[in-house]
Amino acid sequence: MKVTLPQNEIVGAGGDLVASTNNPDGTKTLTFHSEDVHDFSWSASPSFTDVEDSWTGSAGTVKLHVLMSPGHLASAPRYIQVLKGTLALYDQWIGPYPYDRLTVIDPPHGGYGAGGAEYPTLITADTNWFMPKGALLPELVAQHEFGHQYWYGMVATNEFEEAWLDEGINSYMETKGMDALYGKYTSVFNFPITQMGEDEEQRLAYLHIPDTDPITRFAWRFYDSGAYGAITYGKTTTVLLTLEKIIGEETLRQALHAYFMRYRFTHPTGEDFIKTVEEISGKDLRWYFDQAISGTQMLDYKILDAHSDPVNWYETEDTAVKNSDVLYRSYVTVQRKDHFVFPVDVKITFDDQESVIEHWDGRDRWVRYVYDRKSQLVSAEIDPGHQVWLDRDLFNNSYTVTPDNRATKKLSNILGFASEWMAQLLAWIA
Repeated sequence: MKVTLPQNEIVGAGGDLVASTNNPDGTKTLTFHSEDVHDFSWSASPSFTDVEDSWTGSAGTVKLHVLMSPGHLASAPRYIQVLKGTLALYDQWIGPYPYDRLTVIDPPHGGYGAGGAEYPTLITADTNWFMPKGALLPELVAQHEFGHQYWYGMVATNEFEEAWLDEGINSYMETKGMDALYGKYTSVFNFPITQMGEDEEQRLAYLHIPDTDPITRFAWRFYDSGAYGAITYGKTTTVLLTLEKIIGEETLRQALHAYFMRYRFTHPTGEDFIKTVEEISGKDLRWYFDQAISGTQMLDYKILDAHSDPVNWYETEDTAVKNSDVLYRSYVTVQRKDHFVFPVDVKITFDDQESVIEHWDGRDRWVRYVYDRKSQLVSAEIDPGHQVWLDRDLFNNSYTVTPDNRATKKLSNILGFASEWMAQLLAWIA
């Protein structure tokens, strides 16, 4: 590819620069070469600052060119850090990055819509003149767009018809990568009173419009752009996070590695992905994928009832006090509110500090567990390991006999601080 442009332009491109010629008319002609790509891209500006670095992995050394726009130079080290970390994670988890370069274009102020785009060996990032370290937008965008080098660039599925195989798998890998580099609960925001993890953000995005379309819908047939984004990105991520409960996080990682190594440069389909996961896990997962990928069923489980009563309820209070061996009958009722059938664990805890874990297949609409014990019920919780990310309402997953006001106190303190701060600000303005 030959590009002719003014000689003062600083150029970043998705290819290796193999020749540069200054022309008599004040222009220059740059010749780039790239192999095993399905697109070519380039960007130019006389105001770019080229920040160079390199990283070495299993396939050799990768040259990093980060072209920063004026006023954004402070974010350059953040781009470099996340790219090196992500290159290492993908090299370890998924497979080698086979190209010898990676170019990052930092869009200038006012270049709205230019950030967050992917092309083979070239991505556009996103930052601003003021970007506190606790707001991880530069890291998140850079990691997401780099991930496309694998699913969009090398695996190269049909994003018009099966967008989830690129954007969805890439968003899932984004949660794993950001969690690994910046912490599971601090990979989006990390401020003293505000933290948020990437997996939480993806789940919230999915809950925005959860059931208008199946994940397998052709991109142009979604209800609207909001549904496309919520389901293709957020729901696919949440489906894969929940899949970890069934087959294990490490097994899913091995399946993604096998899928990439087997199908890179071949344009696979969703069926190829599903078969690979089933093969590596050794499980028949059609019951799950038919609901989660091909269907629109919602998943919501609820603690419908939880209480304890004395078995000898007819005894007087004085008699019950004298009897030190009071026997209680405890009831815990779990309900499947929506149509998605999924096996769940239920943890029941008693006041003698003992707990029972029940395993329910979820096929019926409800199940009731009954216990005769000398201890009373303290709490009941669905999914105590917090692995069923698809559950649309986590607030109804647990019940405590005695209210726990810690969350209320924390929120009250935060709101009190915010209101006082706002009052002081208004007073200062006045």
